[in-house]
Amino acid sequence: MDSTIPIAIVSAIIGIVIAFLVFSNYFQNRKSEVESITNQPETIQTNQKTSKPQQSHKNTSKKSQAKSHSHTADHKDANKRHHPLDLNTLKGHGDIVTGVCFLSNAESLATACADGVVRVFKLDDASSKSFKFMRINLPAGGHPIAVAAADEAAVAVACHALFGSSLYMYGEEKPKTGADSKQAKLPLPEIKWEQHKVHDKRAILTLVGTKATYGSADGSTIIVSCSEGTDIVLFHGKSGKIVGNVDTNQLKNNMATISPNGRFIAAAAFTADVKVWEVVYSKDGAVKEVSRIMELKGHKSAVTWLCFSPNSEQVITASKDGTIRVWNINVRYHLSEDPKTLKVFPIPLKDANGTTLHYDRLCISPDGKILATTHGSMIQWLCPETGKVLDTAEKAHDGDITDMAWSPSPIPMGDKRILVLATASVDKKVKLWAAPSLNAS
Repeated sequence: MDSTIPIAIVSAIIGIVIAFLVFSNYFQNRKSEVESITNQPETIQTNQKTSKPQQSHKNTSKKSQAKSHSHTADHKDANKRHHPLDLNTLKGHGDIVTGVCFLSNAESLATACADGVVRVFKLDDASSKSFKFMRINLPAGGHPIAVAAADEAAVAVACHALFGSSLYMYGEEKPKTGADSKQAKLPLPEIKWEQHKVHDKRAILTLVGTKATYGSADGSTIIVSCSEGTDIVLFHGKSGKIVGNVDTNQLKNNMATISPNGRFIAAAAFTADVKVWEVVYSKDGAVKEVSRIMELKGHKSAVTWLCFSPNSEQVITASKDGTIRVWNINVRYHLSEDPKTLKVFPIPLKDANGTTLHYDRLCISPDGKILATTHGSMIQWLCPETGKVLDTAEKAHDGDITDMAWSPSPIPMGDKRILVLATASVDKKVKLWAAPSLNAS
């Protein structure tokens, strides 16, 4: 009993000592915290005073950097604008420009845009700072894919929607006559005809129109619509009536077009061979039938694009095999005479590894002297006689080129008239380009 009392006293003393040490440490820490808090505003104030010049310096640095970047961007834009063949840019499109075509008068350019609007620009002068245009709002739900000249002052538009592809032909209303006719606005376009589910549910890849002048043709416009499947459909430009159709039987089409005189149709598809059909006209000028007449054999890989020469007697093809071929199709095929390869050129386009690239599109000038080609955002102009590169615009657009077209005849530019190439792109712009010199290197 007596031994337990000293133990309790010792334990109490130890407890008191421990408590004293703990509370002493606590109050010491508390004091340091109070002191640090008391000194903090001064530190913040000092930091604020010293930070202001630093902030000002940073702002100055940012401004100078921004100015530097601005100059760099301006310099890059200046380089883009000052390509010697770059004439002008048609702005105002709200989305990707999917198609472009000149109307028959050459001074009107129609564009199809993913914003659901077709614009018809009046090109009074290719060097103008601004262009007047007529706006055509398409039916809701349709996405414009391509445009083509349908008839005099009329345009055909291909649209794709969930239910399939549709064609609309827009023509101007007849201008009103009377006392107020001088002050009346330009006539608004209206739908002259429309066709729905043109290729069932398949999308339209290309749409091309031309005036049929071969043989007994009556000069009416024939529109050729090529689907992503294997079918091609022909329409009468003025009435919208289906006048013919063909099946390529080549798994999948790349594109199709019709010769300038309306005689031939040729299709580039999944295979290396190009099939050619002849449009036969009856005595009254209407389309009688469309019959397959020949195949162009010689490429070793798929043909990506093709175009007819202005006289409709030759076909120029570009293939993934890295070559361009020029074919003579003005042969006596009814006597089993085969088309002839006139020229074969290597595609003068290689990647960083030295691999030959292919052309996405081809378009020959109306005089047949210049072949415009594209790959991605690049344009290259070639001489179709020699394969020589006349000029190259490495970065013609800020994105891939979606379509291009030559003016059917020279258009005004200042006090002269020149041939113009129009290109459309995913960068929401349409650009106008002059034809390069035939002596360019």
